[in-house]
Amino acid sequence: MVSADLYEVEIGHTRRERLDRSFSHRSYLWLVDLDDLPRLPLPLRPFARFEARDHVGSPDRTIRENLDAYLAGQGIDLRGGRVLMLANARLLGHVFNPLSLFWCHDPEGNQVCVVAEVHNTYRQRHVYLLRPDEGGRARVDKEFYVSPFLEVSGHYVMRVPKPGAELSVTIALRQGGKTPFSATMKGRRIPATPRELARLLVRRPLATHRVSGLIRRHGIALWARRVPVVPRSGE
Repeated sequence: MVSADLYEVEIGHTRRERLDRSFSHRSYLWLVDLDDLPRLPLPLRPFARFEARDHVGSPDRTIRENLDAYLAGQGIDLRGGRVLMLANARLLGHVFNPLSLFWCHDPEGNQVCVVAEVHNTYRQRHVYLLRPDEGGRARVDKEFYVSPFLEVSGHYVMRVPKPGAELSVTIALRQGGKTPFSATMKGRRIPATPRELARLLVRRPLATHRVSGLIRRHGIALWARRVPVVPRSGE
């Protein structure tokens, strides 16, 4: 499998607004080159597919073509430079990516920007353009409805260094001088071989289904504790 890595990760969510509540779970993520997506043996293909319909843009184009179109709208031309995507793969027909990250480079290998693609549980998507500093830190205004328990206000402080042997991503939502929500993704790189993928499929079965289920279970727990619901626009 060319130009791909797997990361065994622990993902944590912490809420500090009105109710202190945290949860974490273990999973795995793919780091893939958008111009050289993994080529899996036939028996494993249903367990790892990368499709444009799972990301922002037209399902009739490739993920790379859609990303380039978005960047062109922001006045950015990578001139064919490499793009690395960190995301869940479609697994047995299902995928859910609360956050996909794209590290975008020019032909000389210099990082131009990072694109953060956010999905909510209402089948909506939003893209943030990040300009991280040398430490991988960036700030961006919150513009997208993600949780029914958090207002669309404030800003995110993100740390998104390009993964190497280790993966470490942090996101903190700042509102009114407080941090009502934060999330972390930490893990280690392992080779993307059929053997390692098969091992992960046994250790972390139905990983993307589990992510969706955990987020919904967390929401039900907050609702049961009478945390106020913030309606979506137009509702």
